[in-house]
Amino acid sequence: MIERYSEHDIAALWDEYNRLKVMLDVEIAVCQAWTEAGRIPQEAFEDIVANAHFTVERVQEIEKKTQHDVVAFVSAVAENIGSNGRYLHLGMTSSDILDTASSIMLRDSIDIILKALENLDEFVIELAIKYKHLPCIGRTHGIHAEPTSMGLKILNWHSEILRDIDRLKNAKKNVSTGKISGAVGTYAMSSPKLEARVCEILGLEPAKVSNQILQRDRHAEVLNSLAIMGGTLERMALEIRHLQRTEVREAFEPFGVGQKGSSAMPHKRNPIKCERICGMSRLLRGYALTGMENIALWHERDISHSSTERVIWPDAFNIAAFMVRSMTKILKGLTVDEIRVKENINQTNGLVYSQRVLTFLLDELKLSREDAYAIVQENAMKTASSGVAFLDLLLADARLKDAVAPERLKELFENDFYLRYVDEIFARFFED
Repeated sequence: MIERYSEHDIAALWDEYNRLKVMLDVEIAVCQAWTEAGRIPQEAFEDIVANAHFTVERVQEIEKKTQHDVVAFVSAVAENIGSNGRYLHLGMTSSDILDTASSIMLRDSIDIILKALENLDEFVIELAIKYKHLPCIGRTHGIHAEPTSMGLKILNWHSEILRDIDRLKNAKKNVSTGKISGAVGTYAMSSPKLEARVCEILGLEPAKVSNQILQRDRHAEVLNSLAIMGGTLERMALEIRHLQRTEVREAFEPFGVGQKGSSAMPHKRNPIKCERICGMSRLLRGYALTGMENIALWHERDISHSSTERVIWPDAFNIAAFMVRSMTKILKGLTVDEIRVKENINQTNGLVYSQRVLTFLLDELKLSREDAYAIVQENAMKTASSGVAFLDLLLADARLKDAVAPERLKELFENDFYLRYVDEIFARFFED
């Protein structure tokens, strides 16, 4: 991942030294299991633990000759151990160490994202409650529809984040799996019992069946869960981008002291933070597609997946962490113009109350749907073309003058009606 979008904790987890360190943890866990089984002498195991170390430079130096990363790693460690180095990698194939180590790193990466998501959700909840009863215009197809609540809009984000958390937790469970089953998954040089013990030491579950690798549906689930989460963040960012538009001006992402919006136009205040999140979401979807492509491999395994995973796993988690933390900062500094929010409800001169008027004519005046719809639509179109208030046109309509009291018509244009169930909806998520 380029430095611009690199997150320190994710980058540290996936850097080359730590990747090799986790591989060494797997190797030592296997040696421990063999020692407990009586295959490796206790003093040899103690020697391995005391002297098993490496440098990235030495591993890379050996790999230039061997053209095999795992052989180079094992050789670099073994030469520091001495004669007992022969016990390293006993009964294992390369994917035993690579896939089991990757499971640990993926599991730990998901934990970082989950913590960041839960932190983001705290601010979402705070905003939802703050604006629970603030009426705002709801929009469908980008067009004014009916009044809703700003808090309800934000509560919808909270609900979606909860589903993202559930998906990631399930993906973590499925990817927290190890395998020490050998070249084609038959335990020819080890045993299921040894594998179970190794996984116990490492905090993983043993795969019930594998071939040379852990099957990539597990990893695709992780990447798809991240991509769906990215879609959630993109939806939030896209909403804020719209609300910041000049024609709307209801909410604004943070704009720091000294920040510049344009090299040419000093007046610009662009939603660049939200735009960045929208762009990054596209990357996550691309990585998820690659993860799906990695599921089908030749027979017991080929390595067409390997090169892609070296890129997509650390990059996907760096991007995901960057996105979640960026959105958290955006919400912490979000400015909502409550006056403008209320003004925008009246931007169409009352047209957004048309459904309530229609329902009133049907239910209380007992008009046919055709007649009621004609009255509402004709006056609505006049309002749209002339700018005369929708309520004033209805009050002047000869078809309604003798049928309904003016005060009753005016009641149909109150926002409280549309927000009467907001508390009940919030109660589905929060106890009083």
